[in-house]
Amino acid sequence: MEGLGNDFVVVDGPLVVTPELVAAVCDRRRGIGADGVLVVSTIGGDRVKMEYFNADGSAAEMCGNGLRCVASYAVTNDLVSVPSFVVETAVGDRRVSVDGVTIRAELGPIESSNADREISGHLVRMVDVGNPHAVLFVEDPSSTAVEEIGPALEADDAFPDGTNVEFVRVHSQNTIEMRVWERGVGETLACGTGAAAVVAAAAASGRADASAAVRLRGGTLDVEIIDGVAWITGPATAVFEGVWAG
Repeated sequence: MEGLGNDFVVVDGPLVVTPELVAAVCDRRRGIGADGVLVVSTIGGDRVKMEYFNADGSAAEMCGNGLRCVASYAVTNDLVSVPSFVVETAVGDRRVSVDGVTIRAELGPIESSNADREISGHLVRMVDVGNPHAVLFVEDPSSTAVEEIGPALEADDAFPDGTNVEFVRVHSQNTIEMRVWERGVGETLACGTGAAAVVAAAAASGRADASAAVRLRGGTLDVEIIDGVAWITGPATAVFEGVWAG
């Protein structure tokens, strides 16, 4: 499945997950190819559980676009009987709503630091969306050295568990452009929690409103921060089904 080009292998049912298995599945030349693996299981009462693993095999606390893909998968495959339901994640229950290919998902409480901090020679605003983010405001994301700055910040001692890194340009109070370097993956076309993080950082620093359209390389994601809780809305679609022979 994919959400704005952020692509995932979705596994329905019990699976013994190892870093080696995830890395093999996500290998774009020798495996299926994906940004990560989502394991979905039903827990009754129109609730499902989601586990997420990065392409390098590491477990992650949350994935916004992955959450939207899980919501779409659950409805399409009759794991739930209603279009609005709860997904259990590593950071708590999250509400989702499915309307065709458009999925709205709650990411939960979001916290932005009150000031920029210099890390590895860059001014960074740190944001927690259930997973860590480092937001950099730049003149032009398209010409920024994402593949150099991203891994340097991801591995900086300021982030003992690593971090996702966003490169952001605010175009207006409700329009933001970004590129993202995802922890354990590298640059991707989209990141749901990253989009929420940049809106939170932009709003906290007076650069934008708390509701904005975020333009990513894979498309546009609508973000709302309501009473300190982040919501994202955008498309998620199934690409293909198959059987892993590895």
